[in-house]
Amino acid sequence: MGDYPSRSVNATAGDLAATSSRGQGAGYGASPSNHNEPPLGGGGALPKKSRFSIETGFRALSTASGAMVLVIIVAIAVFLIYKALPALQANTGHFLTQFEWNPNDATPSFGIAAIAFGTVLSSIIALLVAVPVALSIALFLSHYAPKRLATPLGFVIDLLAAVPSVVFGLWGRDVLQSPVRDFSLWLNEYFGWIPLFGGNGPFGQSILLGGLVLAIMVLPIITSLSREVFQQTPGMNEEAALALGATRWEMIRTAVLPYGKPGVIAAVMLGLGRALGETIALAMTLSIKFDISFNLIENGGNSVAANIANAFGEANETGRGALIASGLVLFTITLVVNMTARAIIYRRREFRDNAA
Repeated sequence: MGDYPSRSVNATAGDLAATSSRGQGAGYGASPSNHNEPPLGGGGALPKKSRFSIETGFRALSTASGAMVLVIIVAIAVFLIYKALPALQANTGHFLTQFEWNPNDATPSFGIAAIAFGTVLSSIIALLVAVPVALSIALFLSHYAPKRLATPLGFVIDLLAAVPSVVFGLWGRDVLQSPVRDFSLWLNEYFGWIPLFGGNGPFGQSILLGGLVLAIMVLPIITSLSREVFQQTPGMNEEAALALGATRWEMIRTAVLPYGKPGVIAAVMLGLGRALGETIALAMTLSIKFDISFNLIENGGNSVAANIANAFGEANETGRGALIASGLVLFTITLVVNMTARAIIYRRREFRDNAA
């Protein structure tokens, strides 16, 4: 029995030695037997990033492309200002407020007021007509029509965007002018007390005809983009609205339209840009007149782009400079419209992200 105490002491000593060894290995930085092995708890250092890689090259290419767009915009503005300055210096009238357009005279006198007004008015009419129709078609194609009907119908609508402007102009002048004239007579007879539809005629080649032709031209752009935006609505949002008992229209009103609002605004602004810069269609459908009138059905009206197309061939050096100056105004209007649209979209996205 004298052997038991010695065995117990030896066992206790062995346990203390093992505990001490484990403590040093875990907490006291005992060095491993093989110095080439990585330290415990990690996989070694990450490989050093290459100075020139595909990602770096792509980032540099993207940055250069974005900067090139800004350079091109600035270059266009500088070119327009450089070409327009001689004509503006020779102008005897006020360029921003005068209605007359006589830059080819011995004493040039011209102003942008009438044609800028016609440009904005015809574009507004186009949007008032096109936007409700385009959004209705986009919602029908994305949420109501069966796929076997929506696909070919959407393809046909997209094809309208490829039709040349001159075709729309010819169609508006030879086909649409007569129905618009009859409609204008009806409006004048029953609603002539409203200044928009007053006057004694003639009717037909009016700002209303030009606005309707522009509406048909911008319709496929707004429809196509809006349809794509509506189709991107998260399915969970739609299913949640339907699960709460909403009808299909209530689901669209509460889930689809709020989600797609930034995209719809972008589509409308893109269509507005097309309407502002349209040339041949308005040149063929309007009876050119340099005045400011809110009457929509009497013959008359003009736009910056149509005036450039009509007058450039017969213009002298000062006249060409005056037309370039009017192009500078159109360039500025388009730039302001697009910047406003981007600001609206950014604010809407920021609000939506914060709400999420």
